[in-house]
Amino acid sequence: MASSREPWLMLRFLLVLVFAVYKTTAFGEVMRAPQIEQQQQEGQRQRHKNAYATMMYMGTPRDYDFYVAIRVMLRSLARLHVDADLVVIASQDVPLRWVHTMEQEDGARVMRVENVDNPYKNQPNFNRRFKLTLNKLYVWKLIEYERVVMLDADNLFLRRADELFQCGQFCAVFINPCIFHTGLFVLQPSMEVFKDMLHQLEIGKENPDGADQGFISGYFPNLLDMPMFHPPLNGTTVNGSYRLPLGYQMDATYYYLRLRWNVPCGPNSVITFPGASWLKPWYWWSWPVLPLGIQWHEQRRQSLGYGTETPMALIQCIVYLGIIAVTRLARPNISKICYRRTEKNISVIQAGLKMLAIWSILASYLLPCIIIPCTIHPLLGWGLYLLGSFALCSIAINAFMLPMLPVLTPCLGIFGVLLVMAFPLYPNGIIRCLSIFGYAFCAAPFLWVSLVKIMASLQASLERENFFPRLGESSPPSGFNKLY
Repeated sequence: MASSREPWLMLRFLLVLVFAVYKTTAFGEVMRAPQIEQQQQEGQRQRHKNAYATMMYMGTPRDYDFYVAIRVMLRSLARLHVDADLVVIASQDVPLRWVHTMEQEDGARVMRVENVDNPYKNQPNFNRRFKLTLNKLYVWKLIEYERVVMLDADNLFLRRADELFQCGQFCAVFINPCIFHTGLFVLQPSMEVFKDMLHQLEIGKENPDGADQGFISGYFPNLLDMPMFHPPLNGTTVNGSYRLPLGYQMDATYYYLRLRWNVPCGPNSVITFPGASWLKPWYWWSWPVLPLGIQWHEQRRQSLGYGTETPMALIQCIVYLGIIAVTRLARPNISKICYRRTEKNISVIQAGLKMLAIWSILASYLLPCIIIPCTIHPLLGWGLYLLGSFALCSIAINAFMLPMLPVLTPCLGIFGVLLVMAFPLYPNGIIRCLSIFGYAFCAAPFLWVSLVKIMASLQASLERENFFPRLGESSPPSGFNKLY
């Protein structure tokens, strides 16, 4: 009787501990908030003639993730002591608490705007996540500034780039041979240009992608013929349109080929991460899949920190440790499956239990990936994933009396491939890719053997007395007709 109470006592203890961690962390955040607010308000009183601007809108599954990315970029610019204001162009539906946080803690000026109606939203091949990117046009309304550098949230600043404010009326980088990138561009605000852009939207100006990239590229079609921008040494501002050196928008994909930067034109100032949205650097799974992800998280660690995600990570860690402890304590009971057996349904029950066991193992590897906070540090994220997979696999191991090593072989394989990808001494990206494929080729037979052993062990377990009574034996009492 005492042993049956131990799991429940353990669960009660874990609940109390989780509550204590949550309250302690929340209290710490409340105590630090006034200090941060006071410091940022003091810096926010300063006004500058130029600005770095970005935009934020709602309506995608990743709104919070981009909110975190914007905050990290704002903090990184502040740490570089840029001689400019920080402006966020936010749609009216951005939560007020986010607006206040960016204003009071990040020192940004937030301009609330109405969403620009996208006339291209019904054209073929339109990507719905770009529906509100035309809000970027509002940057031309910031006429109180002489020059504005417009930024996407996925820019990573390596150094201060205030010389960009010496550029002309419009300047951008060509990371594509023929099309400039709107992830960073310099402009001179103008109400005339803003009104004309809205007029072009009304008359249906051609836009191949229906987003800001296609529209702004079409609005400045001759930028490819413009000269390269070189900032005057005397600090004066030039007029006209210019192409910016590639060092101001270093595409991360260039790095992955050589595993080092080799951009000769212009200072290596800003890294950009175009491409798949689910591989942006702020997601914990982006590293070590993409080596530069850790560099973004290092900037976040030095600026914003991980106070928001830490409580949830601690709670999950405690729950996983509790699952491991409870499954060990309850092992004698969890594997007792007793029910009446008839010759008609025995094969159906066996097949059902096999499917249940396999799906339980698959869920053990998928569920932790889903519930881990997306923007946590990669080292914490992968550690929590491996711990969660081990904890949930222990349920299947104990419930179906499976051998531990075959069930945990995928977990060991994932840990191994992480080490292969994170190895820092590859001479270039090609050798790195070949090493990963070589590891996968060598690991595949082990995964197959583990699957075969799991199925064989499961079949043997289903034929044991623990699961099925022998032929000819009397059926157990109806009170035991359940899983306990």
